[in-house]
Amino acid sequence: MVAIVDDDLFVRRATSSLVRSLGWTADTYESAEAFLRSDARSSVGCLICDIRMEGMDGVTLFERLKRDGWQRPTVFITAFASDPLRAQVLELGALCLIEKPIDVQDLESWLARALASN
Repeated sequence: MVAIVDDDLFVRRATSSLVRSLGWTADTYESAEAFLRSDARSSVGCLICDIRMEGMDGVTLFERLKRDGWQRPTVFITAFASDPLRAQVLELGALCLIEKPIDVQDLESWLARALASN
């Protein structure tokens, strides 16, 4: 299962639809806090997470999950990509940082890599 955390409803729906069209299941969460409250974390094979969100941002969520011992392949997405941000998330252990709008082939490749490792 792929968890999608993004505060933009359109992005959540579009990304979920894309993930499902590629043959995987997906659950969506409107915030980092909603994901943290969910009981689904144990069934997640890969996390797709926006960086900039209201409340807790994606990097803070990722750091908290890692601190709690939760380790799943994570793909960050953002409309505000930069080389320093890419370096930061890769250093933290994320798989990649994909720019919005999301390239279908790019996401499919990263998801295949992430879910093959589970």
